[in-house]
Amino acid sequence: AKAVKRAGEPPKGVTVRLRGQIPPLEVTQTSLKWGVLASFLAIFLLLSAFFESFRVSFSVLLTAPAVLLGVALSLWITGTTLNVQSFLGAIMATGIAVANSILLCSFAEAARAETGDALAAAREGALGRLRAVLMTATAMTCGMLPLALGSAQTAPLGRAVIGGLVLATVSTLTILPAVYALVMRGAKRRSHEVA
Repeated sequence: AKAVKRAGEPPKGVTVRLRGQIPPLEVTQTSLKWGVLASFLAIFLLLSAFFESFRVSFSVLLTAPAVLLGVALSLWITGTTLNVQSFLGAIMATGIAVANSILLCSFAEAARAETGDALAAAREGALGRLRAVLMTATAMTCGMLPLALGSAQTAPLGRAVIGGLVLATVSTLTILPAVYALVMRGAKRRSHEVA
């Protein structure tokens, strides 16, 4: 587009059309953005129904910003562009991060149902699921290394997954228990109503 502008006005009777990969790429990226937002909403509603609490659902989804920050940092550090592959990597990393968060919060909720202490439950959830969260994140990160070091076509996906998972794992094991303890403080032990 810039080259066409630099060339000046086309002669009379000549029309210029931009063709190639850019228009389909823009449509795909827009669709992916809306797809990610819709998936977050669906996950939030499903978690709210499962846990019978908006508070726990909110806590679980707080790992998503850590994923997106990790993806952005990894792409920036490696000089990789934001493209369809990196979008897919961000979606994959978000799925794994949310699964790890659900695991931790489920364990914490079971502990809180017994004791009623949200802080102790958050600690127990983080310590009890530490190995499972680390194993899941490490296995996926190691599996993505060949892609991240591979060709220019596959590297963005691998780099996005690795960056997102590293930061999300740190967030899941440190920030999520603190947020959980904060939002669940004073909540009922068991509730059949959405809290």
